[in-house]
Amino acid sequence: MRPELAHIDAWLFDLDNTLYPESAKLFAQIDRRIGAYVARTLKLDPLEAHRVQKDWFISHGTTLAGLMAEHGVDPHDYLADVHDIEMDVLEENAPLAAAIAKLPGRKLVFTNGDAPYAQKVLGRLGLAESFEAIHDVHASNYVPKPHPHAYRSVCEAWNIDPTKAAFVEDMARNLAPAKAIGMTTIWVDNGSEQAPDADRSYIDYITHDICHWLEATLEEQ
Repeated sequence: MRPELAHIDAWLFDLDNTLYPESAKLFAQIDRRIGAYVARTLKLDPLEAHRVQKDWFISHGTTLAGLMAEHGVDPHDYLADVHDIEMDVLEENAPLAAAIAKLPGRKLVFTNGDAPYAQKVLGRLGLAESFEAIHDVHASNYVPKPHPHAYRSVCEAWNIDPTKAAFVEDMARNLAPAKAIGMTTIWVDNGSEQAPDADRSYIDYITHDICHWLEATLEEQ
């Protein structure tokens, strides 16, 4: 491992649009189902539902957090509904599995989704055995990234020293709280939707493809 990363003993990976490319458009299916869920639950037309959905994404971190805070929605019902999608757009990624396996230290998934959905995605990608654990939105007590509580939650649950951890994520704003507690931050800038935030000073590394970045990093031993 390159010298500046030699201290890392825990690798945290976001799931959607991070472990698979945004171009697969898997999360686009979820995004449409979220809009439909908001429209149905709040009895809104599709245009207004989309506006509310994106407002909550920005202000609450996720649409689910907004629905729970303002309408008392059951998170289990919501997550089961929005994750009811086809996954045939995902393919096994053996090179990524090999690169993750070579990383020194522990490997975990840290997601605003839930574990059952994450397990299905990992299975499609050939990564079912790549991670020690999945820390999902239930484990974070429904407080999602980028709220600081979510990062404290994953560190406390799995005994992670954030100053010896790296976090890989496609949402740039979700890296800011990680950097604030000492994590090394890697942004997968692959075209996924971003919240309005021009500041990127909290990002240590930028890549368009996490597999290529890991392979290049591991070659620099």
